[in-house]
Amino acid sequence: MTEAPNVLILGIGNLLWADEGFGVRALEVLQRNYQFPDHVRLLDGGTQGIYLVQHIREAQILVVFDAVDYGLPGGTLKQVEGEEVPKFMGAKKVSLHQTGFQEVLAMSEMLGNYPQHLLLVGVQPVELEDYGGSLREPVRAQIEPAIQIALAYLQDFGIQAKRREIPLRPDTGLLGSISDIQRYEAERPSEQHACRVGDARVLESDRFDLAYRPIQIEEDAIHVDVDAHLDKYRGI
Repeated sequence: MTEAPNVLILGIGNLLWADEGFGVRALEVLQRNYQFPDHVRLLDGGTQGIYLVQHIREAQILVVFDAVDYGLPGGTLKQVEGEEVPKFMGAKKVSLHQTGFQEVLAMSEMLGNYPQHLLLVGVQPVELEDYGGSLREPVRAQIEPAIQIALAYLQDFGIQAKRREIPLRPDTGLLGSISDIQRYEAERPSEQHACRVGDARVLESDRFDLAYRPIQIEEDAIHVDVDAHLDKYRGI
């Protein structure tokens, strides 16, 4: 009897930066609505980067949901397989986690364990520069199509997901309101109360004073001029 392959379905991204959260949101919807065999794991990879290496090394089949800059119109869904995946993960840096994940794949290969089959289901983001923002509608609309692509891919390997009769509810008690996209959007403060790109009330406040303040060094301390070239910026 053939042993079932280890399968990892991974959602990566940052929920706090609008469309950057697509991968995690897609994974949430998948997990709440479908059940999988024991050899299939679903993992919220967030922005963990190299901390995902061991998980990747253990997977024979890897499916990744993410926001990726394909250079296409916002909201465009695109799937990439096999050796092409790392090229798109690092083709254009949408966020810090992508460079990290590209390194994860490289490290996994270097350590001798790399998924035999790899699928990236990515969406072109519409908006990233919105701290605390949620998915834009064109991106959010691609969650279900992305899930169907992943399910069809897994079916080719004989892996069948079973739809739950009653979807799981978000665990807001453990994870907070951010785990429930509807509640998260409803409870988000207005832009007037929570600036999206840097709060001028803080930056212009007398209490927020940026200045270079040299540290007093004790007479018997060892002094090394490792950054003397910066003196011109300090008014020394």
